[in-house]
Amino acid sequence: MADGARHTSRWRDALGSLSARLLVAFLFPTLLFVALAGTAVYQLARAILEEELGAGLSAVAAATASQVNGERMLTVEPGDDVTGTRTWRNLVRALEGVREASGVRRVYAVDTQGRVRVDVGGGLPVGVEMPELARDRLELARVFAGERAASQVLFTGTDGHLYKTGYAPVRQDGRVVGAVGVEGSAAFFGPLKSLSRTFAIMGTVALAALAVIALLTARGLAWPLRRLMDSALRIGRGDLTTPVPPEPTREIGVLARELEVMRGALESRDRQLKMMLAGVAHEVRNPIGGIALFSGILQEDLQAGAHSEAGEHVKRIQREVAYLQRIVEDFLAFAREQPLARAPVEAPVLLSGACELLAAEAGAREVSVEVDAAPALLEADGSLLTAALVNLVKNAVQASPRGGRVRVSGTTGEGRYTIQVRDTGPGVPEPERERIFEPFFTTREKGTGLGLPLARKIALAHGGDLRLASAPGDTTFILTLPLNNGSLSSSR
Repeated sequence: MADGARHTSRWRDALGSLSARLLVAFLFPTLLFVALAGTAVYQLARAILEEELGAGLSAVAAATASQVNGERMLTVEPGDDVTGTRTWRNLVRALEGVREASGVRRVYAVDTQGRVRVDVGGGLPVGVEMPELARDRLELARVFAGERAASQVLFTGTDGHLYKTGYAPVRQDGRVVGAVGVEGSAAFFGPLKSLSRTFAIMGTVALAALAVIALLTARGLAWPLRRLMDSALRIGRGDLTTPVPPEPTREIGVLARELEVMRGALESRDRQLKMMLAGVAHEVRNPIGGIALFSGILQEDLQAGAHSEAGEHVKRIQREVAYLQRIVEDFLAFAREQPLARAPVEAPVLLSGACELLAAEAGAREVSVEVDAAPALLEADGSLLTAALVNLVKNAVQASPRGGRVRVSGTTGEGRYTIQVRDTGPGVPEPERERIFEPFFTTREKGTGLGLPLARKIALAHGGDLRLASAPGDTTFILTLPLNNGSLSSSR
């Protein structure tokens, strides 16, 4: 039972494959067309040849009937063929000449009652009713009405060959007194059958060639699709490192490229997620260790009655909890995929609002923050852009020396709005510039390393970019956002 089920499953898979379906799609219509066309051609050729044969035989019968004297034919009586009367012999001679000249099988003359008067090639005696006439009653009715006719149905002779009969009336003084019948062989059926066999052979060869072409075409389509399927299965199993091979076919090549883009995005996201998890684990370990340390000291001091230092230990624990909370919030803000809630935002209001949020921290560090923003109306998510600018300005304030200056400017040009946050700090060392936008990379002791990556992520989500230009004493973060002409003109 198990083997039978496996074989059935294999047959089902084989029949459901692309190759099998294409093979059926190619061959079945072609086979149907060849069969129908061959049958139609054969039947048409047969009908035409039968009609031509009937017309020829009836013409021979008419020519023969014109040579037969109806009065003399009727004088032939039973027994004349035995005694060999002169009239009978003349009729035989005339019909024999027609038979030899036309190459037909049989020529005979009958009266209106269907009785034989002369039968050359058939050997029936005079006066007997010819049984063959029964099959052509309708045709004979037309002949006795004065028309020529041919039998509609081929019949098989004693030699096994097919024959057809043509009829013509024998007249005497304007009235029909009998008929002449001429039987001819349907010899054309031999070549017609040969033609039919040739057509069948050629059709079989054509089907075989088409089957090979269909099989090659199916394989040419199935193999790239199978490679794509294998790549998709690898990605589904978690293998995000093996690239999707390119395909030469245009349509399948597009699928391969899009699948490779998807794989790259998944690999990047997976790598980023692992890096984020590792960074969170690393960053969380320090504040948790501090909380455990200070809570243990606090417990010992309380047990020893040293209440004077308990408040300081509580403050340290609270600072570590606040830092831990900031790590969690930054991580969630960076990891969360938030849809943009776009709305019209005035650029000067956006820049001023972000700087005002850091006024207290800048004042504590004696750092001045200047804003110079050209007017523009942005279609953006104001809250997310504010978070990105706060990170940039905060980073600049923390990097500036006491008494330093941070300049925030906004300009328009080439269809984009460019925001620059410049500080006079020591700058970013060359080895750190390429890593500054990596998650969890930071040079500060209490930094999470997520502020700048989050700002860049927000910029990219708006269709813009964030880059760094740094030199000692002059560090600038440049945030660019797309700006259409309609927004620019409406802000003037």
